[in-house]
Amino acid sequence: SDLRQMMATKSVENIQFLPFLTTDANNLSWLGYGYLKGDGTVITVNAIGAALQTLYILVYLYYSPAKRPVLLQVLLLLAVVVTGCGYFTILVDTGTRLTHLGLFCSIFTITMYLSPLADLAKVVRSKSTRCLSFPLTVTTLVASSSWTLYGLQLHDPYITVPNVPGIVTSLVRFWLFQRYRPEQDKPYSPLPA
Repeated sequence: SDLRQMMATKSVENIQFLPFLTTDANNLSWLGYGYLKGDGTVITVNAIGAALQTLYILVYLYYSPAKRPVLLQVLLLLAVVVTGCGYFTILVDTGTRLTHLGLFCSIFTITMYLSPLADLAKVVRSKSTRCLSFPLTVTTLVASSSWTLYGLQLHDPYITVPNVPGIVTSLVRFWLFQRYRPEQDKPYSPLPA
């Protein structure tokens, strides 16, 4: 929906850039994990995810009036990815490379799933779910549940464990949608003159 909004309005107003960037970094990290493990499912899903996130970044950059900060953030991401590839390729021995990368990917994914907690606090304070996306909540629940089940099937804790917070935060958001229904939001009306 963010991509559609950017293209329809030809603007990036009210659209945050950081989620595109961090999701792209997450996809690229998991792509490396899938490659090292030889897991076609992890490779395919994260290659598609990285391609889509890169598309979002390019569209955001195109419509952004302040291109320099966006470019600097993209260059920082590229530097982190190149540094990470160098670290895992040159400095980590082959026997522990998959374990180190799996741990890195897990920590990064957990951080991504827990990052909306600030928004959840804002929802409780304001008693409004306007800042939450219902479609994103559904997608997060489906994706994190699918990856958790896939990780359990493979007995891979690096895939299983980091997706559990995605399930938990999605369930909390569903509860918030139930507790603070959109129709309860009080519309602001201008004061009579």
